[in-house]
Amino acid sequence: MLQPSRIQAPYATLATLATLAVLAVALLAACGPPPTAEPRTPKAAATANTPLTAEEQALQARLPDKVDSDTTHAWVMDAILGKPKQPIKTIGILVYDGVNDLDMMGPRYVLGQAGAKTQLVGVKPGPIKTVMGVQVVPDAVIDDVKQLDILIIPGGFTGTIETAYDKRVLDWIRAIDKSTVYTGAVCTGVWILGATGLLEGKRASTNWYREEEFLRKYKAIPANERYTRDGKYWTSAGVTAGMDMSLAILNDNWGEKYTQGVMLDMEYDPAPPITGGTPEKTGRLVTWMMKAMYDAGVNPLIEKLEKQQGKSLREDAPRAGP
Repeated sequence: MLQPSRIQAPYATLATLATLAVLAVALLAACGPPPTAEPRTPKAAATANTPLTAEEQALQARLPDKVDSDTTHAWVMDAILGKPKQPIKTIGILVYDGVNDLDMMGPRYVLGQAGAKTQLVGVKPGPIKTVMGVQVVPDAVIDDVKQLDILIIPGGFTGTIETAYDKRVLDWIRAIDKSTVYTGAVCTGVWILGATGLLEGKRASTNWYREEEFLRKYKAIPANERYTRDGKYWTSAGVTAGMDMSLAILNDNWGEKYTQGVMLDMEYDPAPPITGGTPEKTGRLVTWMMKAMYDAGVNPLIEKLEKQQGKSLREDAPRAGP
């Protein structure tokens, strides 16, 4: 989701700002010396020592000394990594103004290594601007994309909420979903997927912020997990969880060895300097502050969009009599 500092200013009252300032001082005063970083395990010591199976030993004996051609490369990939369960030819990541940078690019990077045509699909022609102000030129527009094997819907903040009320986008998602092998959503992107009705009665996860409230709004069953699978539908908690979900999708269809290869390419072995990242692992004052600032941006926007939607429905309703 959007950094709190970006959503606070337009909505916060002076009283809220004063309260947050007092909290900030208190939090700073409570901080002790900076945490000591954990030493990294030497790479040599971290090398897997699991003995090869007889099958792997036989395969190792057949491997060439080096990979020096496309033919050799393809053979080695197939021999070691195997074939996917289902052929995946097209992958689309939905993007819009205000999309979260990592919600979009984490899955784009992971799934982009699956060997399929992977596109950023914009809701409108022309470039979009992410929540952090980065301008991105999508590969395609939803009007031109009629089929995808994998669809991923990233989250964000105000742009996400607005997209969840965009009938044109929701209709497109429903149409694409009819033929997908996997349909997934990251963070608050789950709100968009939920707004289509496709998560009704299904277990799902989303960003920690008012998680159960929003999932129940869309008649989904809160799973409270890092990422969740229910049939072909995959949903994740916030931002970085989208990479874990994407790796899980990769593992489900392409297998463990392929996924390990992608993880090694990313050197994906997170080691944050402090404990945090979920409400359960975050101090109560910090959690309260973050929720209060999100509320200040979310509540007025949803109230506005609900009123607009209600007005539109009333105007579209058939009228009795002449």
